[in-house]
Amino acid sequence: MNSRILVVDDEKLVAWSLEQALSEEGFRVKCAASGAEARALFLEFSPHVVLLDIRLPDADGLELLKEFKAQDKEVVIIMITAFADADSAVKALKDGADDFIGKPFDIENIKHVVSKALEKKQLESQVDFFKKQIRRQYSHDQLIGNAPAMIEVFKLIKVCAESDVKCVLILGESGTGKELVARSIHFHSPRSDAPFIELNCAAIPEHLLENELFGHERGAYTHADSRQKGIFEAAEGGTVFLDEIGDMPLHMQAKILKIIETRRFRRLGGVHEIETDVRIIAATNQDLDKLVAEGRFRSDLYFRLNVMNISLPPLRDRKEDIPALADYFIDKLNQEHGRSLEGISQEAIECLKRYEWPGNVRELKNAIERAFMLEEGPILTASYLCRDLKNNGQRPRISSHHVVSSDGSIHLPEHGISITDVEKELIRQALKRFRGNQTRAAKFLGMTRDSLRYRMKKYALKKTD
Repeated sequence: MNSRILVVDDEKLVAWSLEQALSEEGFRVKCAASGAEARALFLEFSPHVVLLDIRLPDADGLELLKEFKAQDKEVVIIMITAFADADSAVKALKDGADDFIGKPFDIENIKHVVSKALEKKQLESQVDFFKKQIRRQYSHDQLIGNAPAMIEVFKLIKVCAESDVKCVLILGESGTGKELVARSIHFHSPRSDAPFIELNCAAIPEHLLENELFGHERGAYTHADSRQKGIFEAAEGGTVFLDEIGDMPLHMQAKILKIIETRRFRRLGGVHEIETDVRIIAATNQDLDKLVAEGRFRSDLYFRLNVMNISLPPLRDRKEDIPALADYFIDKLNQEHGRSLEGISQEAIECLKRYEWPGNVRELKNAIERAFMLEEGPILTASYLCRDLKNNGQRPRISSHHVVSSDGSIHLPEHGISITDVEKELIRQALKRFRGNQTRAAKFLGMTRDSLRYRMKKYALKKTD
């Protein structure tokens, strides 16, 4: 170990014993017998740990504690005193002491206390480091764009983060960055030290959704062998992000409305209400006004969620941001893969700007990454951008005979084909065949109804399609 320890005690035998014992453990140790000496050594030696006697001939240990913590908030200070009464212990801990040991003490106990204090401090430093990394990762500075609509988004993120508004609604097409906005609000708010928990309302089967949100008591249902917290309990003090809120069943919408209004909920099988303090951020790519008009979304919940509304523009409406986005993705890929591509060619940029980007920023990121993996030169060129982009996305409409013939054999068209387009078209045709019956269409396609609903959401398909 290279940790430095400063022992401050006017009893020479005590100081010498501590110096010997801690030096044997591999620590670098220095001793001070007075307040003046301790102040000088603290500046010169920069200790990681201070063992500080509460009573010194020329100083009050509690005052030294405050001084040392003011100079270095990371230093571990363990108070030592022969007057180990409750009042001294409480005051020292309130003033920032990390621990408190009374005389007479056991040397082995001192070693244990010092080691544990250092271990705790190291873990705290690691946690702080990772929190900073996460904050950087989800910083709204990384929501790239100079388009007027994006400037407005940045302003709203700042307002939502700083005001701690309890409900935020994020609207935008798939791939526009709704989750990134939600995380950015959380990590720039006073709630950043508490959990951020996301739930995709479209991806969780309806019968499991309530359990995910609210948890359950032991015995609430078969195989409920123990109590389980839901996300509203687990995210206490933090943020719950309800993605694809437009797909939430009506009876669950009523429960979310109650939480917003009362800040209370019950676990499944529970009889007592639990208070919760969370910020709710909801997101959807659907037209909630239309869903409300159709009776598929509660108007009262819509009004409650819509306290702060952030609308993300589609990429096709802010194509001036494409060069900056491309450079950002290339920089990230260079870091991830240890490469040094210098940027993207003007021809490639023009190709990207001609495309309409139905998948928005997510699709752009995927296109850049695919070309990055194939590019062998020093700059990303248009030659490796996928066929869709170079042809401005104009692909012949797919029908069943393009892929599967009457005898069941598979044929690939000369112009090429997209697996995504094939899947979308097959789902569309299955829904048409069974007149929008999702159960029958899913069975016909060899997938579960939940899988079908997920893909319908992914491809923006409706029953009537």
